[in-house]
Amino acid sequence: MRRHGSFPHWIRVAAGLERDEAVVANVERGDALPPSEGFAGVIVTGSGAMVTDRLEWSERSAAWLREAALAGVPLFGICYGHQLIAHALGGEVGYNPTGREMGTIDLELHPHAEHDPLFTGLPAQFPAQATHLQSVLRTPDGATVLARSSQDAVHAFRWRDHVWGVQFHPEFSSTHMRGYVRARHDALAKEGRCAKQVSRSVTAAPHARRILRRFVRHARQLHGRTAPHA
Repeated sequence: MRRHGSFPHWIRVAAGLERDEAVVANVERGDALPPSEGFAGVIVTGSGAMVTDRLEWSERSAAWLREAALAGVPLFGICYGHQLIAHALGGEVGYNPTGREMGTIDLELHPHAEHDPLFTGLPAQFPAQATHLQSVLRTPDGATVLARSSQDAVHAFRWRDHVWGVQFHPEFSSTHMRGYVRARHDALAKEGRCAKQVSRSVTAAPHARRILRRFVRHARQLHGRTAPHA
């Protein structure tokens, strides 16, 4: 997967952002969290860590995200980022009782998602890429659940009018997804699943990517900017 870059690169490209429109802070590797002022929006990537481990860098990031959310900064969390935002705002994160969710999954939108600025006009069901063991088990107070899958009741939520979390990976192409399936071959085998079968079922997920691009556009509109950072 290293041949294809990293989470920040995949997200920036999928979001349609130029290099000079994004500032990356790798908090897990020791980067300082920047002041949230002056940014049109914040995108929180996935991670191989677990929110429930309460690692120092993760808890520090959660505190930063809570302050940013309360200050009205638009946030968009992906996978671990989705879970971390939920945790930061008082929700509950834990291991999904149904086990690992991996591959191209069928995302089902709740009817009220039609009124959400990121999900409006999308099909009631569409494919998305997912790979995770933990999930948001309880959303923060004031959150609205927007989407679910057969294994996860909270695949997307919105908090107030400027914070979103999505369990799926809108930045993943089918190549990324198949790469992750291959990397988890042994784990899938121990769980009684065939990586080759999971890989063969992987398809493109263009509607999921649209949600990420809509967040960037929405953050720009909220801040009246033409060239935001994210």
